[in-house]
Amino acid sequence: MNLLTKIDRITAAIGKLSAILLLLLLLNVFYDVIMRYLFNDVSIGMQELEWHLYATLFLLGISYTLSQNGHVRVDVIYNQLSPRRQAMIDIGGTLLLLIPFALLISWYGVGFVADSYQLGEGSGDPGGLPYRWVIKAMIPLSFLLLILSSIGFMLRAWQRMESDR
Repeated sequence: MNLLTKIDRITAAIGKLSAILLLLLLLNVFYDVIMRYLFNDVSIGMQELEWHLYATLFLLGISYTLSQNGHVRVDVIYNQLSPRRQAMIDIGGTLLLLIPFALLISWYGVGFVADSYQLGEGSGDPGGLPYRWVIKAMIPLSFLLLILSSIGFMLRAWQRMESDR
């Protein structure tokens, strides 16, 4: 099994995990609405879990979106180029912009998580979720996964460039 296949399997698993997180988020919101409007009961912990699930879904979705070629770019210009030039733009943009940015966020994110862990940071609200470092850990993790996904993205671009010769 080659590297691209392994990366694609990992990003496919991330996509499936994101789908499960979306389902859990929907169930959480449904529960929260039912409890609030039918039973006049509010759970701070469940409300915080909503944004934890949403943040995790969003952060993991970044690498999956890149693997599915669903990211934002100026398609009006890009689509007019040859497959070789498109691949060159994809590789160059990934090497010059995406990977350095993801490395920067990952590097500083680890310190952000470590500080939160050392402080024992939790919710400031009574009944809120403890261990705020867990959700903060999704930041460096998701950008490390983005780097992995960007390697797969570049490998696919390289294959396109080679096949266009």
